[in-house]
Amino acid sequence: MADPEEMLLHADERMDGAVQALKRDLQGIRTGRAHPSLIETLAVEYYGATTPLKQLGTINAPEARLLTVQVWDRGAVQAIVKAFQASDLGLNPAIDGQLLRLPIPPLTEQRRKEFVRLVHTKAEEARVACRNVRRHVHDELRKAEKDGLMGQDDLHRHEEDLQKLTDAHVATIDAEAKKKEAELLEV
Repeated sequence: MADPEEMLLHADERMDGAVQALKRDLQGIRTGRAHPSLIETLAVEYYGATTPLKQLGTINAPEARLLTVQVWDRGAVQAIVKAFQASDLGLNPAIDGQLLRLPIPPLTEQRRKEFVRLVHTKAEEARVACRNVRRHVHDELRKAEKDGLMGQDDLHRHEEDLQKLTDAHVATIDAEAKKKEAELLEV
């Protein structure tokens, strides 16, 4: 049985993990601007293995509405094009030898709203993850108190600390979601 301070530290790390996962997910939701993070994790079937796009070429954003992928292996070009066509990104690459040009079309109002709903869903998933961590640590604290490892005053103090930790992480999640929503709705 870990001591309560270690439990809270572990809870903090796990909640930070949920926040970081949300940030990565939100980077993949495209706004009207081109950014390499939109496509770098695209799964490409390459010689029988699923490989992230960033491992198959150099991704750049030379203009606000254009992404380019300089593919390192000529044999991977068709696999990458196929991956884009199968994805829900709505991007259609133009092939120029080993260079793929991906014009980023402006978002329609309906598409923006879909992305905002997606942001809300991802944020809720992150909040649920934080609450699950809180519940797990709370159960451990209650068990430690029941086993006589701490008194009720200590239990109450640690529960308050745990709640403050959870509230801080949920506030961060809400702020990230609001920021991404503002980016999406900006025309």
